[in-house]
Amino acid sequence: MTNSLRIRLLWWLLVPLAIYVFVTGKAAYDNARHTADLVQENTLLASARMIAGEVEWSDGRLLVDIPPAALEVFASPQGDQVFYNVSVDDGRLLAGAPDFPTRKTSAAHDSPVFYDAAIHGKPIRAVGMVRQMYDNGAIRSVLVSIGKTQASRDAMLREIWRPQLVRQIEMVLLAVALTCIGLTFELRPLLKVKEEVMDRDPMQLEPLRVERMHTELRPIVEAINQCIARLGLQVAAQRRFIADAAHQLRTPLTLLETQLQFARQHREMEPTLSEALAAMQRSNRSMVGLTNKLLLLAQAEAADYTQLARQKVDLAAIAQDVIEDLAMFAQKHDINLGAELAESAWMIGHQGLLSALVHNVTENAIRYTQAGGHVTVAVARDETRVTLTVTDDGPGIPAEARSRVFEPFYRASADTEGTGLGLAIAKEIVQAHRGEIALTHREQPMRGVIFTATFGAL
Repeated sequence: MTNSLRIRLLWWLLVPLAIYVFVTGKAAYDNARHTADLVQENTLLASARMIAGEVEWSDGRLLVDIPPAALEVFASPQGDQVFYNVSVDDGRLLAGAPDFPTRKTSAAHDSPVFYDAAIHGKPIRAVGMVRQMYDNGAIRSVLVSIGKTQASRDAMLREIWRPQLVRQIEMVLLAVALTCIGLTFELRPLLKVKEEVMDRDPMQLEPLRVERMHTELRPIVEAINQCIARLGLQVAAQRRFIADAAHQLRTPLTLLETQLQFARQHREMEPTLSEALAAMQRSNRSMVGLTNKLLLLAQAEAADYTQLARQKVDLAAIAQDVIEDLAMFAQKHDINLGAELAESAWMIGHQGLLSALVHNVTENAIRYTQAGGHVTVAVARDETRVTLTVTDDGPGIPAEARSRVFEPFYRASADTEGTGLGLAIAKEIVQAHRGEIALTHREQPMRGVIFTATFGAL
């Protein structure tokens, strides 16, 4: 999970956003606290001034009448408790709670002092102010102190600060959601490149498309294309080597076949020598067949649909010609070779390669079918497809070998002559024509193999 590009990009986004939210949240909290403290202190000071304004002389004595408005300003849904104390400098209490924690100050007269205290075990915020009272030359100082619990102040702090914090968190979540959505859309080209590479045939060496690719991704795709180009050059060189080697082998092998055939024509030859020459001739024919198949395989592997000498061809006519060519081969193996051919099956393709396809698959079916068996070549056509089917009633292919039958040089049975290239060549030819190939296996009551190749019709 830590190697996920999405997760890493989200971390790069979330960490700075989290730091930003923490810093701005702390600043918003400090501002909200300052505002709540300022409102609370202004209310306390206003109430203290109202109470101080009610202190007066009466018959030489100081009296105070606490106005209800001075306490009503503290009314709130939180039910804060309000405490006050009005006392003279000689210690006489004029009104309020005698145990109120007053604050002695050397500040100038009538300069309020705010402080934190506690009364009856409850924390309060309080203000104290002094009013000078004059009467007949007498000067007395009256200390007015008032405090309240912090419930309304804390509620105001929450009402100011929390909405800002919630909005910031919502913005972060929105940014994360939009980033995830954006990454999902913007990473699609990269995922398409992955799918294109995964869905490719191993021998498909065409460059990847770079149109509509992000600028940051183009160097990666171009590097992959350069690697594909180098691999294509190496594969082409290997194919040329195989083709050249097969060409070089075919001429001396053909000459050797002629010489062996000439040598066997001498009747005075000893029987043992005649048998040896016959064995050599069979081996030579096998080598000639292998060489021809290698040439055909190299040609089929190198074939590309865009580069084929494409022309309008009738697959039914091609199949008819192949059946006629293989009639003697089938008769030699005691195989009943039949045909179910459409009147015509026109398609675009390479006549030589398609003829080799039908020949290889049919020959392969004849080789692997027991004497007295049947092999049927069928060509059908509908509005969009041309289908070649070769069916036999032979022993079939063992289950453990079915996944490898299209591999070059793989033979399902070692008891049958062959090069092991027939189906590999057929697969390359079908793919070069952008067709579909399949090999299905018949079970009881009749065993055998059904080869199917499907192409686009004209």
